[in-house]
Amino acid sequence: MTLIADRPGPGAARPYRFPPVVRRAVAGGQVVAAHLPGQNLAVGLLLLDVGASQEPVGKEGLSGVLAKALEEGTAQRDAAAYALAVEGLGTALTTGLDWDSFQASVVVPVDRLSAAVELLAEAVRTPRLDPADVRRVRDDEATALRMDWANPGPRADAALRADLFGAQNRWGRPMYGDPESVAGLDVEDVTVFHSEWFLRPGTLIVAGDLDRIDLDALAAAAFAGTGGGPAGRGGPIEVPLQAGRRIILVDRPGSVQSTLRLGHPSPHRAHPDHVAMTLAGTVLGGAFTSRLNHLLREVHGYTYGVRGDFASSRRFGRFGVSSGVQTAVTVPALVEAVGEISRTQAAGVTEDELEVARSWRAGQLSVELQSPRAIASALTTLVVHDLPDDYHARLRESLLAADVDQVSAAAATHLHPDALTLVIEGDAALIRDDLEAAALGNLLDHP
Repeated sequence: MTLIADRPGPGAARPYRFPPVVRRAVAGGQVVAAHLPGQNLAVGLLLLDVGASQEPVGKEGLSGVLAKALEEGTAQRDAAAYALAVEGLGTALTTGLDWDSFQASVVVPVDRLSAAVELLAEAVRTPRLDPADVRRVRDDEATALRMDWANPGPRADAALRADLFGAQNRWGRPMYGDPESVAGLDVEDVTVFHSEWFLRPGTLIVAGDLDRIDLDALAAAAFAGTGGGPAGRGGPIEVPLQAGRRIILVDRPGSVQSTLRLGHPSPHRAHPDHVAMTLAGTVLGGAFTSRLNHLLREVHGYTYGVRGDFASSRRFGRFGVSSGVQTAVTVPALVEAVGEISRTQAAGVTEDELEVARSWRAGQLSVELQSPRAIASALTTLVVHDLPDDYHARLRESLLAADVDQVSAAAATHLHPDALTLVIEGDAALIRDDLEAAALGNLLDHP
């Protein structure tokens, strides 16, 4: 007996309302806040204009080691005393970084926000950075990376990034570094990086009931002891497309699966086609119902799942596809994936597909942008990418208003199947001949 079921159609996207954005300059820095009336939790987030892009080439992973070292005590308290102070407020210091920024945040009851922001600033501005602690954190991070890089994926990701953006550029190397780059860091690298970047005021992001929050007092605590002007951001990086498709084979002897990474450069985050590109990526590979997932998983059974989407930072972006397949179907899976990208670029999307993508993307907003932390994260997007304050308020309408012509035009403009780099991490002895016979592109061995 065969069970046949029709997929459910898209539902109506739930409405949502993004709170008004408040901006002010205080104590040499900038405050960006959202008013959440009656909310008993509040977020304080210190956003600095320093991310992985600011690390010197050869020192990849520096900001990640510094982020972990901030938890090892301050000039005023040792690690145990600082941990007790933070825990006494019922919170934890959360740090994060990307290509463009560093973030440190706390989530607390609104009446404890002032004390929590003072502790946050204490860690970011005046960390202890004891040499023994820094070395231990560095060694722990290097060990964690060695364990991660023993798995399929990181080497393929690194090979793709290097080919797209150039290994001589910081953005052509892994965001968190690799085991060798992190192991090679010394204490002076960390202390100099901190003194150069972490004493600038930055931006204080606040999400909570502003009727119960003194923004000026919070800013005074967050920006105390800082100086210097804002970091130079630089403009978008024009990354040239490859002249022809390239295949990079990363040998993993004995592997029973092949890890696939396909990609090419794409526009930066603030590009005017961002919404249309997002929807085109959703139709092609960004959802479980996407074309790539349907073709490779449901039709052919090559994989448990495949994802393709546009990802972007302040200065550059990339279109990418990722999956894992059995070794025996490596080349058929690549042929089908490249073919589907080519069809989408040439023919665009259908109204039925776009209706599902619009509904899902717009509906996500009402689910995702509910908590103070999610609102604070959305505010960081405005600051990092220089977006207008009403961006999130208008985003749902922008998604729902995008039509087939706009999204198909974005696919035609920003998908480049003939300039793809195809990275395959797998058993080269078993797949090389089939790759050469398929003639998908110029075959190169990864060093």
